[in-house]
Amino acid sequence: MSKAAIFDRRAVRLHRDRAASLVAHVAPILDAVAERLLDRLDDTTHRFARALDIGGRGVVAPRLAARGIETISCDLSAAMLVGAPGLRVAADEECLPFAAGSFDLVVASLSLHWVNDLPGTFAQIRHILRPDGLFLAALPVLPTAAPLREALIAAESDLSGGAAPRISPYPRLHDAAALMQRAGFALPVVDTDRLALAWRRPDSLLRDLRRAGETNALRLREQRPLDPGAFAAAFASLLGEDATMPLDLHLAMLTGWAPAPGQPKPLAPGAFDTPLGAALGDTTE
Repeated sequence: MSKAAIFDRRAVRLHRDRAASLVAHVAPILDAVAERLLDRLDDTTHRFARALDIGGRGVVAPRLAARGIETISCDLSAAMLVGAPGLRVAADEECLPFAAGSFDLVVASLSLHWVNDLPGTFAQIRHILRPDGLFLAALPVLPTAAPLREALIAAESDLSGGAAPRISPYPRLHDAAALMQRAGFALPVVDTDRLALAWRRPDSLLRDLRRAGETNALRLREQRPLDPGAFAAAFASLLGEDATMPLDLHLAMLTGWAPAPGQPKPLAPGAFDTPLGAALGDTTE
């Protein structure tokens, strides 16, 4: 494992393996994000023959198949692939085992935030896309879980005099935009979205995180379990007037195309030669 690695990929796989038989319990959350992401397919006249679903946890591949798209499902966890339609490939998102130009659509819905080398993975995705192929991704970004992170640090510090890293460090929105440009995608678009979520009890939140395979996989994580008292105190400090703790999922919705001849080119800065007032029909005297 690289010294620079933030995440323990073995732990990520283990968490997904354990969650495979339970993930249906959190399907409404996964469904909501996948539906919003795949809505973007309705905005294009392109027809996609072959798609790769990276880490869709059972909600992306069926939607693609329903659109008549041949779909290959890929996940770090072989157990998470059971029941997926079409061909299934257990593989690491950090080392995708596909040849150049294998797909004309790649979808990654809530599956890349445990990747250590996001620039490298984005570059690999562009490599396996055919010219003019489309990449769609939903990536959690800040301020997702930021209030809970701060509350946990405060609660652990009060109880034990110190705090350990417990929550994944999510990228910022502009980091996601920079990743698309760095990987060489054409016509990149980064939209924001938010899924409003809330829990009434701390044990319910922890249970749902386990069901989704989203528990702590930081490489430098504390090996001792989180003190239930600290988590309960952090949870209580964030309760709203309706007696629930909000934990909104802030998303970067990414769209980018593999470069191809004949694609539209964005205008360079300063390329407009018509004053804005004239373009809008300035009626001032």
